Amino acid sequence: MTYIISLPCVDIKDRACVEECPVDCIYEGDRMLYIHPEECVDCGACEPVCPVEAIYYEDDVPAEEAQFYDVNVQFFDEIGSPGGAAKLGPIPGDHPIVAALPPQEQ
Repeated sequence: MTYIISLPCVDIKDRACVEECPVDCIYEGDRMLYIHPEECVDCGACEPVCPVEAIYYEDDVPAEEAQFYDVNVQFFDEIGSPGGAAKLGPIPGDHPIVAALPPQEQ
């Protein structure tokens, strides 16, 4: 089980969740942040600090944002499990679903 980041994060990337994450499993793409499902320890520290309420436990994702579970998982298909976002830095690009979204209002 894991937490996921959903649509409200697109074009916002507040990063409060990154500061709270004790295991450094929240990675930055061009337009949003992503939680690595294999590195997340399900502590939930990220969820309450998200100012746009974009973070959900995977079983609690609203139906209209259900695709964001796959978005978070598939974002890591090519890079695998780097073992920490800080040492990797921002990752160029986004999941195709995110990349195709129109700009989100802030």
